[in-house]
Amino acid sequence: MGIKVFITALFSLMALTTASAKSMSVYFGTYTSRGENSSKGIYRSTLDLETGKLSKPVLAAEAGNPSFIELHPNGKFLYAVSESGRVGSVSAYALNGDTGELRFLNQRPSGGAGPCHVSIDHAGKNLLVANYGSGSASVVPIKSDGRLGEPTGFVQHTGSSVNTRRQKTPHAHSINVSPDNRFAFVADLGIDKVMIYKLDIEKGTIVANSPPFAKVRPGAGPRHFAFHPNGKYAYVINELDCTVTAFAYEAASGALTAIKTITTLPNGFDGSNGCAEIRAHPSGKFLYGSNRGHDSIVVYRIDPDRGTPTYVEHETADIKTPRNFNIDPTGRFCLVANQGKDSVVVFRINQDTGALEPTGHNISVAKPVCVRFLRQPVTP
Repeated sequence: MGIKVFITALFSLMALTTASAKSMSVYFGTYTSRGENSSKGIYRSTLDLETGKLSKPVLAAEAGNPSFIELHPNGKFLYAVSESGRVGSVSAYALNGDTGELRFLNQRPSGGAGPCHVSIDHAGKNLLVANYGSGSASVVPIKSDGRLGEPTGFVQHTGSSVNTRRQKTPHAHSINVSPDNRFAFVADLGIDKVMIYKLDIEKGTIVANSPPFAKVRPGAGPRHFAFHPNGKYAYVINELDCTVTAFAYEAASGALTAIKTITTLPNGFDGSNGCAEIRAHPSGKFLYGSNRGHDSIVVYRIDPDRGTPTYVEHETADIKTPRNFNIDPTGRFCLVANQGKDSVVVFRINQDTGALEPTGHNISVAKPVCVRFLRQPVTP
């Protein structure tokens, strides 16, 4: 069985398992600080897949600024960046399937300064890290017991762009793996490029691809990146000029060809805004992006034949500085992390239009930055 077929079959199996579950564990990465009501690390809650209600969050593991987190495909481990200190690091945790608690395993250097995003290859062999501060990316091998080895892959970006305040140097802001595990894509805000690398999951290396990158408009500031579920298209949200760029994806070469760029903001908005997260709905019908300033989630419909997004609506109810959001694997609910309101709010997704409908459910989490779902069923 080819790896692409295997991955598709695996995702289908996980989706079926998820659909039969009544609830699901959700983990939240946060920014930590001192104070009685401040965050202490990584938190866990349980999402009711019928009502959208979240249980009261509990501390799963104490950690310093575990802003972005990722769960291993086998559901047994969790990994987190740490934005504390001048030298970046990534940490590994074992996940207790019965209690949801996390047990610290080990920590390794991230390969650069200011790590801000992590992902895991689909085989679960490597952790990939984007270092915002130093404009670099690295690969850290995952051992069979979930611990992290010494970094085996590294790339350093160079260059700048037109925004003299934010783009004097490279700023790698996310790293994502292609559906077939052959390429890694690094959206670099500082140089207005999505860098494309050949990924060797056995050696744990990333090297320059041909083509080596895809460009966005000068000053756009690409931040986060997402594939369409069918693997034919990809999308990047541009933080600085508040747009989304859609690409056609050529799986054989890894090439990205821009096909449409669309604003994330409503007509007439003239306030300050910065985009953050982008997500494609599991059905492939809809696309979502977050606005910090306008304080909204923008919803698009995706053309099934061309992969291009068309505006549907902006949802603003109970949203404040949505640094991150995520869609549960069943496609029923969208959880929005309000960094500016110390809360996570739940929306039901209209399966016909993609519109977000307030459920009235939310929980208090101090400075939430990242939302990740544990696909295995859990007992609430």
